[in-house]
Amino acid sequence: MSNFNNAYIPPAALTGSMRDFRVPGGADLLERTEGFFKWQDLRRQNGLWPFSRATEDGPNTICHAQDDSGNKMRGVNFASQDYLSLSSHSGIKETAKQTIERCGVHSAGSPALVGNTSSSVALERKIAEFLKMEEVVLYPTGWAAGFGVIKGLVRSADHVVMDMLSHSCLQEGANAATNNIHLFRHLDNDYCRNILTKIRSKDKENGILVVTEGLFSMDSDTPDLLALQTLCHEFNATLVVDVAHDLGNLGRDGRGHIGVQDMLGKIDIIMGSFSKTFASNGGFVACKTRAVKEYLRFYSAPATFSNALSPVQAATILKAFDIVESAEGRGLRLQLMTNITALRKQLTAAGLEYYGDPSAIVCVKMGSEGLARLVSKRLPELGLIANLVEFPAVPKGQARIRMQVMANHSENNISDAVAVLRTAKAEAEIELEMTKQPTLGPAQRVA
Repeated sequence: MSNFNNAYIPPAALTGSMRDFRVPGGADLLERTEGFFKWQDLRRQNGLWPFSRATEDGPNTICHAQDDSGNKMRGVNFASQDYLSLSSHSGIKETAKQTIERCGVHSAGSPALVGNTSSSVALERKIAEFLKMEEVVLYPTGWAAGFGVIKGLVRSADHVVMDMLSHSCLQEGANAATNNIHLFRHLDNDYCRNILTKIRSKDKENGILVVTEGLFSMDSDTPDLLALQTLCHEFNATLVVDVAHDLGNLGRDGRGHIGVQDMLGKIDIIMGSFSKTFASNGGFVACKTRAVKEYLRFYSAPATFSNALSPVQAATILKAFDIVESAEGRGLRLQLMTNITALRKQLTAAGLEYYGDPSAIVCVKMGSEGLARLVSKRLPELGLIANLVEFPAVPKGQARIRMQVMANHSENNISDAVAVLRTAKAEAEIELEMTKQPTLGPAQRVA
């Protein structure tokens, strides 16, 4: 039993969400940030603000970290996105060292000017071949790729039709490009068809970009890509699929759900990130023609007006692709899936529910924000580092603890994590009930 029941938690720290402060009022742009900070700091002072943490020694399976107040913690790490455990791979580290010796650490230019390196040019070709596409554009981050592909292609009279759970970068790109944004129910292609039918009944002249993900990171599920691409062809629309979370780590050959569903070379546009599997920052957009590539290079601002990937980033990503395609990569994917299956099985045995299909993302259901915050508060003391997810990343009332599995997690790492979660949730449920008793003061609650 942990010691948290000894402290009184103000109810205000267990309620509310960031939605409450998204549109603050007042003429002073700086002063109106105070309301959010007051609420945030109340949570922070009560150990209920688990965001902006920093690792001390990298995303290892067991790591040291600190919160944004400097409080230290150590535990088994299910909070990092390093699905194949490549960030500490000896070959990756050696490639980085050799590249620094040869090229330094900075590309010192936009890709539109002289920011490219031999490694980034080779990386573009590698990704195109890997996905059976013709061309690739690199971006400084995965977020920039998602934002940039929509803002680069869509104009104000065009339409964006997207799965309502699409990532922030895709939604922000759509908001920046056009007011004609249409959200369809998650994974509901019939709903998408109805939207496309209504658009084309009124507008046969302008473009439509349909947006989805290969693997949705909060619900761990995937769309029927063939049906969606066929739908786009029927309505003269263009499909974009974000493969940030499945590329490299799912499927026998690492091609993610596009490969599993036999859609290699058949999707109009693919975008993705290197930060989940490929041991680096950065992102890409893969397309079928040189014309699309060149247009994005010069009309997609995050590509044109951002510094290019550093030579170290490009070289290490290239090396990561080599590993992904090798027998070693297949072994890492097998070990990852073994760990995923073990975690899900043990969670079920412990009476804990989770979302979606088997993937490196195992989100454990909590429900109310108050319960999830109390669970999250206990995890570091009990020896687990995992991420609390609440609004705006997920709908209100659907808070969860997001477990991110790595190939190098051991059987003990998994069993220890499940034991911690079970204990933390049981204690948090008791404490949450105590906070709902308004007639009791802090001293009575402790008693």
